[in-house]
Amino acid sequence: MKKRGIWLLAAVLFAAIAIAGVLMFDKVTVNAPALALTEQGWRANFSSAVQGNAIEKGDIYLTDAEGNRVEASMELRPNGKTIEISQLPAGQYELHIKESAIKGSFFKSLDRKELTFSVQEEIQTLTDAEELRAYFAQVLALQQSNEEDGIFTDKSGATEESADSGSGEASGEGGNGGDYSTTNKQVEGVDEADLVKTDGSFIYSISENRVIITDVRNPDELAVADELVFEEELYPQQLFLNDGVLVVIGSKYSIMPMDGMEREYFPHMGMTTVHLYDIDNPASPELLREFGTEGNLNGARLAGNVLYYVTNVYPDFWIMEQQNDAELRPHTYDSKNGGTLTPMPYDSLSILPGTMEGSYSVISTIDLAEPSQNDISTKGFLGGSEQMYMSKDHLYLTAAAYIPAESEDGTVTDSNADIAIWMPQTANTEIFKFALEGTDVQFIASSEVAGSLLNQFSMDEHNGYFRIATTEGFAWNVNEPSKNHLFILDAGMKQVGAVEDLAKGERIYSARFIGDKAYMVTFKETDPLFVIDVSAPSAPKVMGELKIPGFSNYLHPLDENHLIGFGADTKLEPVKGGEPRVVTGGMKISLFDISDFSNPQEKDNEIIGGPGTYSQLQYDHKALFIHPEKNLYGFPLTMYSETDGKYVEFEGEGAMIYTITPDGITEAANLISPSDMQYEDWAKSVQRILYSGDNLYTVANSEVKSYKLETFELKDTLAY
Repeated sequence: MKKRGIWLLAAVLFAAIAIAGVLMFDKVTVNAPALALTEQGWRANFSSAVQGNAIEKGDIYLTDAEGNRVEASMELRPNGKTIEISQLPAGQYELHIKESAIKGSFFKSLDRKELTFSVQEEIQTLTDAEELRAYFAQVLALQQSNEEDGIFTDKSGATEESADSGSGEASGEGGNGGDYSTTNKQVEGVDEADLVKTDGSFIYSISENRVIITDVRNPDELAVADELVFEEELYPQQLFLNDGVLVVIGSKYSIMPMDGMEREYFPHMGMTTVHLYDIDNPASPELLREFGTEGNLNGARLAGNVLYYVTNVYPDFWIMEQQNDAELRPHTYDSKNGGTLTPMPYDSLSILPGTMEGSYSVISTIDLAEPSQNDISTKGFLGGSEQMYMSKDHLYLTAAAYIPAESEDGTVTDSNADIAIWMPQTANTEIFKFALEGTDVQFIASSEVAGSLLNQFSMDEHNGYFRIATTEGFAWNVNEPSKNHLFILDAGMKQVGAVEDLAKGERIYSARFIGDKAYMVTFKETDPLFVIDVSAPSAPKVMGELKIPGFSNYLHPLDENHLIGFGADTKLEPVKGGEPRVVTGGMKISLFDISDFSNPQEKDNEIIGGPGTYSQLQYDHKALFIHPEKNLYGFPLTMYSETDGKYVEFEGEGAMIYTITPDGITEAANLISPSDMQYEDWAKSVQRILYSGDNLYTVANSEVKSYKLETFELKDTLAY
């Protein structure tokens, strides 16, 4: 009896240990796309390290559509967590993974042991709803698997947009018989949408749900020529001017009626709208046409007469579980065709290779030479997009390729837990290249590089090569410190050269490509400015490095031997019993002498205000004012100062103008309006600075001010 009791107790203990072991098992997740192209190959990312000999042992192998083993060029990438397969002919395949392929497999379990994917010669358009539903069913299953593991991807990030020369000189001809400002653009010949535009005689600016047209032909007596007021739920966001046509790009929400649902539960659809106006008479604009594309605006460009804009659409594909006939296509409308909201045809939709994002990148184009009559071309690509770069010949979109996260203690979250813990995930970057021929947009190729982008200035096209700068990992991760890379890809998006593992433990704060040189600013405690020679695409190399306090958020070329950095000053503040901490001070302008590439120098600098002082220029390059002939550079500014108690105090807001030459930085004008208020006044905060002829203008949400350009004497203030 006693022996049987001992055995029973042992069985209970064994069962308890087994149950505990199951709960402590680490579920290994695998992310992989459903589609690849023959030239680009296919890859799968694991959340846990793979055995180095797993492929040779046959623990990872490939079969074709008939279940036959395929001899393929398969390798484990140096990171130990990525399997890459190349040189596969078109067809259907399945990757098989044994649990013994994973390091420490005794305490780990795979979420998927078979991964099905297809390889195509080129991307193909969809044929019907069934194909689209199959794609979203895979996305849904993958997302549900991640959520059950308590893993949520952080898809936030700045969406900003390097140039062949990147000069961005803001000058033009016309208006008042002289030159006038244009937007500080990235690529010469490719205009960028902005909050404010001018033709030299009139300023067009966005103010909440209005576009104000200000007559500046007489700067002593500014006047509102007209205002375009949009409906309550439509907000203008960006503007273009093109040969007598004003382009207003905005956003609005439309209710999407659905069968069997009460009206108050109808889903709301975000739309990007485009209004085209004839402004031959700016005092009486004529609406020529209105059209729209579902989704949030990613970016817009104007090259020649052709308008290009990209939207991101996030369909409610979860509704497939309740509705068999749920509409998963993006919608468009065009007043030329009656203005009816209709889903895009299936033959306008394609799946981008290497991605399993449950979203679309929709590219729309129209030739503005005949804005009332020309057709709009709209193509949707399944696969998200975050950053956008465009040259005259190509459009590049990027998307994060998330690497599954592994918990630090080797366990996974209980799938039945009520509270899931957010785990930030590292990501690589997928790059999608499109050819532009007028309004025709064709996908060419894609590639994946390690790390993630900061903004559009992390990308550049030059002499047929694409250059990109990334940060891999997180600066705060002491176990696996971040590192920074620069990759060079050829016209077919094959990597031909790289500089890797720069400034470990830091991240990129700004980057700029100028011809055969690349400039990169990283930061953690000091500001290293790297000068990189990229003249030989297959062998880029770091030429020089400069370490100074502070950092630059935006780099702008002054001439071939000098670079201007706009950012913030920093200092190290002692912490009792701990490491010193970095404290941000006032805004900082740096003049870099790069004539000796191996020995860059900070020739001059200017520090403005104290902690809390900031400018839109630090996150939006289009806020930079430039008068190239007069060597003037300016930007909106909100000024704070540091008090004795180490608190900050609001001083005022407005704009600052500097003369910047190779000899140094000199203040030209202080247009800050002192204030007794505690905080800035959003309505009067300067958004942009312009010039036309002999006059300078500051534009805020509720007013325009005119100044004499030579003396910066205030001429007039127009409130609206």
